[in-house]
Amino acid sequence: MKSNEIQQGKEDGVSKTAVVIPNYNGIKFLSDCLNSLKKQSVQDFEVVVVDDCSSDDSIKEIECNFSWVKCVKRIENGGFAVAVNDGIRYAKENGAEYIVLLNNDTVAEEHFIEKLVAAVEGDKNCFSVQAKMLSLKEPEIIDDAGDFYTVLGWAYARGKGKNNSKYNKKGRIFASCGGAAIYRAEVFDKIGYFDETHFAYLEDIDIGYRAGLFGYYNLYEPEAVVYHAGSATSGSRYNEFKIRLAARNSVILIYKNQTVLQVILHFVPLTAGFLIKQLFFAIKGYGKTYHKAVLEGLKLCSTPEMKQKKIGIVKGHFADACKLEWQLWVNVLRKILQ
Repeated sequence: MKSNEIQQGKEDGVSKTAVVIPNYNGIKFLSDCLNSLKKQSVQDFEVVVVDDCSSDDSIKEIECNFSWVKCVKRIENGGFAVAVNDGIRYAKENGAEYIVLLNNDTVAEEHFIEKLVAAVEGDKNCFSVQAKMLSLKEPEIIDDAGDFYTVLGWAYARGKGKNNSKYNKKGRIFASCGGAAIYRAEVFDKIGYFDETHFAYLEDIDIGYRAGLFGYYNLYEPEAVVYHAGSATSGSRYNEFKIRLAARNSVILIYKNQTVLQVILHFVPLTAGFLIKQLFFAIKGYGKTYHKAVLEGLKLCSTPEMKQKKIGIVKGHFADACKLEWQLWVNVLRKILQ
């Protein structure tokens, strides 16, 4: 854990579940988020806020009003992936078997933790379980009901913007959104942690994909509910910061998780996917940003660091790779029909 200071909250013994909240200038949301955790139907968990070098009074807010919260203070901003990795490692060192990742701009319903733990405990092959994420401003609207990834190179949040009543069925998903999900801690030792090259965006798709290549699966639990403000750190749905990182990361995600044969097989849909995105962002006024970011991603793929991260097919898990390949094509249809 690089150059960080740990401040201990109260000690209540070892909990098998830890809630890790990455925070960057989130004082506007922190109190509501932490207060919702204080009202959970079960209380056998610890809360760890990883402050990613905030310039606001987030730390002071925690120290003054939430003494039961443990705080990891970073002295330099590392992004979402670095922050959650610090929190996961800290929680694992303190005996946590399950790690709940929760955005600072969320409010959890009282059975949120209880339902997530029950779902992930059901099968050791389950790597993660995502909650039903609803819009904080419009609670009847879905923010994310499970993340999916397609052969077009696109990731999407299932149900986003649609009525929440249509997404009440528990089931498997491609990956869990890191904004409100529980993870089986021991699996990180086998598949690796969130890729810190991403900084932010698509790192949760990446690790969900990686888990699948190792034979694990991810689940959606609609009875675990959180309300999400959205874009609390980046500030808006479309901006240069977000578009650059998402576009760059979409390239390295493909490189790391797919074989050369798959990339050749996917050439036509991938080309179509990137061209459509290029046109979309050009219309939005971000065409140059998107184009440069894709080139940046291609350049990263040639680095020794990225070559070491390449997976493709894990020994003994050829069948799992084939299942994921099938999902990439089917998820295009799911996107159209959702």
